[in-house]
Amino acid sequence: MTAKNTRGGFAAHVTPPPIEAVAFAPASVGNVGVGFDILGFALEGFGDRVRARRVTGESATGSATESARESASVRVASISGLSTRISLEPERNTAGRAALEVLRLARAEIALELEIEKGIPLGSGLGGSAASAVAGALAANALLKKSLNPQELLAASLAGEAVASGATHADNVAPSLFGGLQLIYSLHPLAITRVPVPAAVHCVVVHPGFELETRMARAVLNGQVPLEKFVRQTASVAGFIKACMSGDLELLSETLRDDVIEPQRAHLIPGFEEAKIAALKAGALGFSISGAGPSVFAWAPSEASSRRIGQVVKKVFLQRGLEPTVFVSSVAAKGARIVAQKRAARIVAQKRASQRVLKRASQRASR
Repeated sequence: MTAKNTRGGFAAHVTPPPIEAVAFAPASVGNVGVGFDILGFALEGFGDRVRARRVTGESATGSATESARESASVRVASISGLSTRISLEPERNTAGRAALEVLRLARAEIALELEIEKGIPLGSGLGGSAASAVAGALAANALLKKSLNPQELLAASLAGEAVASGATHADNVAPSLFGGLQLIYSLHPLAITRVPVPAAVHCVVVHPGFELETRMARAVLNGQVPLEKFVRQTASVAGFIKACMSGDLELLSETLRDDVIEPQRAHLIPGFEEAKIAALKAGALGFSISGAGPSVFAWAPSEASSRRIGQVVKKVFLQRGLEPTVFVSSVAAKGARIVAQKRAARIVAQKRASQRVLKRASQRASR
């Protein structure tokens, strides 16, 4: 696993940890058309935020795993933003479940309170449940005396995502946590790596304006794949990775395709076929369904062309009586990070006092 990033609260604290932290996790596109459940990339500009607040000190009980599970607690205090029809029960909330898993893995006997701000529409196919799980895990992690490593944070985030999807799919969690285009190249054990993408390539995502539950979108899938399709799709995955790594846009355009999943789900999105034809005519390198849908996405050779493609796809959905929203992003967006922290006033005062003492001592020594 290439989960080596130490930014945004991944590294261990040298000073006492904060009592409050806010984490941001970006939206993402899962599957990327060609790689069902094994490819995903982060989007820039929008995502979910989770504020974690430590409400009690550490418990006096032992540090055994079972003891930590009994003492650690998470309370989801509020949910605001675009999606508020989400359970406040931590075990049934992706952010709450991820935070609980962080405490379990760290054997941390503390109580946390979470405030969730949803910037991703519910059932949009843009990794909303994964973003909440990642933000919940990262915010909780920031309050620990010893932070979890990236692999443990990934595991905690996947535990949260499983609440919504019923399984531990990493194609949204990995890019939301680490950024960029992520490839899952082993499931057991889980192993991921970041795939480089040509700098000029941009993405446009169009959300049609209606909700589609992931479980429903998975229910329509046939688990039997004809051998010919399987071979063709496997070849496309290999070609797509080669194209990304070499910067070959012609090969990328030939291989960013889905012959297996997209045909089974296209009927769930009114106007999908017309939108795809319009996008490809407008210069898209490839066009498909984002995750389980109903959002769709296209890769384009430049930011300007992605904006043009977004408008022609939007026009198709408008003609179908929908209310589409267009998002343009690079394909190398940053992953989750801590965006705010608050430390206890006493700790801050002590730190400033120590800095003043050191400064005076340094001044005397230089005389």
